[in-house]
Order: sequence, then C-alpha cells, then structure tokens
Amino acid sequence: METRLLALARRIDPAARSTSRPERLSGGANNETWAFDVVAPSGTLPLILRRKAGDGSGIRAPGDPDDASIAPETEAEVLRSVAAAGVPVPAVRAVLEPADGLGRGFVMERVPGETRPKRLLHDSAFADARRAVLHDCGRALAALHAAPVSALPPLRVTSAAAELALWERRWRAHRGARPVFELALRWLHAHLPATPARPVPLHGDFRTGNLLLDARGLRAVLDWELACVGDPMADLGWFCVASWRFGELDAVAGGFGPLDDLLDAYRAAGGVADAERVRYWEVLGTFRWGVMCLDMAEAWRTGRDRSVERTAVGRRASETELDLLRLLAPRR
Repeated sequence: METRLLALARRIDPAARSTSRPERLSGGANNETWAFDVVAPSGTLPLILRRKAGDGSGIRAPGDPDDASIAPETEAEVLRSVAAAGVPVPAVRAVLEPADGLGRGFVMERVPGETRPKRLLHDSAFADARRAVLHDCGRALAALHAAPVSALPPLRVTSAAAELALWERRWRAHRGARPVFELALRWLHAHLPATPARPVPLHGDFRTGNLLLDARGLRAVLDWELACVGDPMADLGWFCVASWRFGELDAVAGGFGPLDDLLDAYRAAGGVADAERVRYWEVLGTFRWGVMCLDMAEAWRTGRDRSVERTAVGRRASETELDLLRLLAPRR
C-alpha cells in the first residue's frame, strides 16, 4: 500500500519523496479512511485516503436497491462543488484511478481538528467551539442549501414521502414486532407535509460525529456519501436526532445547544427555516436510525460484517424506541 500511495502522491506533487506509513482510522460503515503524510521538498502534506471497503463489509448487502450511498468519485465531485458554494470541506487532491491499484476512492487534505463527540461536548478545550458551533453549522447549511443543484453531479432526488416509504419498507423487511415503531409510522403518515419542499442540495448525514471542530468552531463537514437533493429541513432534523446528542438530551441541536440558536443562525445566513417541518424530519430521522440499527444487527447475523461495532449499534434499536416515545408521547 505504501508503494502505491507514493506513486499516487507523485500525481499530486511530482516532487514527492516519500509517504508515511498509512494509518487506518476508526468509524465509517461503508468506507475505509486512511491517514498518511506526503514528504516533499516543499514540506509535509497531511492527507486522507477515503475508499470503498474492499472486504464486502457494510450495513447494506451488495446490490441492495435501497443503498443510498453515492460512488466515491461522485462524492469527490460533491466536495468540490459545495466548497465553491462556501461550505467548509476538505480540499480534494486526487481521485483514484484503476492504475493506482488502491480501489475506488479519492484523496483529500487532512484538516486538523477533532470529531469525537465525547471530547467536543465535554472537554474544556472545546468550550469556545461549543459556543460558536451552532452559528457555524447554521451558516454552513444555509450555504449548502443555497447552492444551485445544477452545479452538482447527478444525485438522488428525494422527499418526505419518498423517505417515509423507503424506511417503512426497510422496517417491514425485518418482519419484527415493535409497537413503538408502528406508533411512529402512524404519526409520520398522519403528519406528512402537505406541500413538498423545493429540492436543494443536502448533506444527507449532517450530525455530530461528521463535524470537524477545532478550539474556535467548525473547520469542516465530513462524510458526504449520502449527499442527495431534497427538503432542506431534512438536514436540520437529522442533526436533532437524540442519538447525535450523545447524552446531552436537552441540547436538541446536536448536543450543543437549543434548536432556536441553530435556526436563528440558519435564517441570518439566508436560509428559510420551518420549525414544525424540522420536527417532522427529527421523528422520521429517529425512526430511520432505529431501522439502520436493525440493519447493522442483520449485517452481523448474515456474516457480512462480524465486527463488535455492528452488534453494539444493532442493540440501540431499543434506544430509538425510547427516543420516539419522548417525541410522540412525552411525560409532562
């Protein structure tokens, strides 16, 4: 791998002399992430290699028609497009080619910062970042949602009705009996927005864990493999799902603070926010995450991915039931 990375590095910088030993980073359900440095006379360039998992692992079965993830080549195009719109993302330096012998993926600059929610939400070193991050996120989402769809590569176009149908279908495929999930489905059908939103570019997985922060605030939005086109409130609602608050349940916006602070920043940057619609996407997102947890358990049971992570996350379907009850039947 080091030999192949050096050849790739010389495509980025012909004067590259060597590369550091690549280090695989944790996280990611369908993609591998490797950190490495390129050493050249001009200095050291820290990079990230992001590529499709080569071992067939992942929460989706190969060929799954409901797999919404985009190809890594498309993800690289998305990053370049949203960067031009003012969204903070790592700069793409190269897209893998067959001759590179590294599979399918791309190389981007490694931005310094932290993604681990436990540190971001509790470490005193990030106190200033926590005060700034909702403003930063509101501005980043407003810039993304204002970007012209025509500037993006072709992406899946979706809506609240389409997403509800997708995740209900995936839930039925498990043939389980979870009354709370059925309660959520009844509510989601009854409160489906009557008017479809104007479709805009979406991140598709905007949440704590995919945000890179330094001591001052947001540095980059990562992991664009679920980018699509749809209702802008979908990104805000997904950010509010309780699982992405990592125990800070009263801090609705990603565990960082009040939803109103996020919506105010979004509006100040030119976005049009609808709190009621955000709530709908929060409920749908919570249901979606519950089904995704079941998908991960199934990936372990079928042998596609025998990692401890899959079983640990698979158990959390019950946690999403509690989150749904807190949303739909709160105790006063």
